[in-house]
Amino acid sequence: MDFRVSQQQGTTFCYVLPLNDKEALIEYTLFTKELLPKEDYDKELRQYIEQILHLTDYEITETEFGVIPMTNYQFERRQNKIINIGTAGGQTKGSSGYTFYFIQQHSKALVERLLKTGKPFVAKPPSRFHFYDSILLHILQHNTLPGKQIFSTLFQKNKVQDVLTFLNNESNLAQELKIISSLPTMP
Repeated sequence: MDFRVSQQQGTTFCYVLPLNDKEALIEYTLFTKELLPKEDYDKELRQYIEQILHLTDYEITETEFGVIPMTNYQFERRQNKIINIGTAGGQTKGSSGYTFYFIQQHSKALVERLLKTGKPFVAKPPSRFHFYDSILLHILQHNTLPGKQIFSTLFQKNKVQDVLTFLNNESNLAQELKIISSLPTMP
């Protein structure tokens, strides 16, 4: 997460995922209630590439645009005989937008339950993770603390593996207390 971009519109960051030595996926991410005009996203991405990455000779070969609901709304996990997966099934982590990992874990658990019991009913994650997400979303929405400060501190003061375990809803209470106590407090 590279926060060296304007935070004027809300918590904003970019990241670069190299595909090989000449290509990379570069994503511009903004936490906001309202979408910006598409041109603004393009402008911000180009500014990041040119002013932060210091690249002038580049080509954008593909683009995509998506909106991940950053919400603590509890989506229906199933409706009658239909099992929802992905965002519709509640597998998007409200405070981070992470979805793919949770879809994988949920699908694996569904298969295991089907094989073991013949029924595809999977327990919800512990409610404390929804509570943590709700707190962070509230802080970001009301700008109580800058998201840049929260996320930067999260990774600076904790081991990466501990943070990922926490973000994957796989941590225990002791790990969670350690991580939460490392974060900045509200003014």
